[in-house]
Amino acid sequence: MRGKFITFEGCEGSGKSTQIKLLGEYLKAQGVDYIMSREPGGSEISEDIRRIILNGKYTAMCDECEALLYAASRVQHIKEVIEPALAAGKLVVCDRYVDSSFAYQGYARGLGEEFIRSINAFALRNYTPDLTIFLDISPKDAFSRKHGADSSDRMESQGPEFHQKVYEGYKKLEKYPRFCSVDCSGSKEQTAENIKNLLKTKNIIR
Repeated sequence: MRGKFITFEGCEGSGKSTQIKLLGEYLKAQGVDYIMSREPGGSEISEDIRRIILNGKYTAMCDECEALLYAASRVQHIKEVIEPALAAGKLVVCDRYVDSSFAYQGYARGLGEEFIRSINAFALRNYTPDLTIFLDISPKDAFSRKHGADSSDRMESQGPEFHQKVYEGYKKLEKYPRFCSVDCSGSKEQTAENIKNLLKTKNIIR
């Protein structure tokens, strides 16, 4: 039986890493067979692509190149990590996936939803998440919480206007039933409890 596939999305500093770690601890305690992964990255080749995408020195990278690199990393990640894990019946938890491309490159970069959909057709056709958890916090509040942007990270250093557009792009994705926003303005423990309850409601875990 094919496993379940859930993804976490959010603006920079939204607390994804913390919530994924807390969820992992809970899943382990419950005896759930799961794997954790991330995008861009997750496999050796995809991690090398990640280093190119996020390298702060590549300021000349055009938007289309950026989007295509994300898509290339994603296909490799699917083939090496996601596909085998799902086939083995595992729960796959991924830090970012194709919705990041819709929000960052499709909306904030202005490349459009159809361009992103076309270059990610393989992922969207065969490996659409069963549930996407969006940690809903504004970029201003998120960056304040993480004490500013990392200047060495090419994406984080794009500026407040860009990140506000990313947030707006994410909010547009709420039209999809699988895309569920979780208020993360409270404590990390409160947010973790909200996420667990959502996963139970959606029959991802018991």
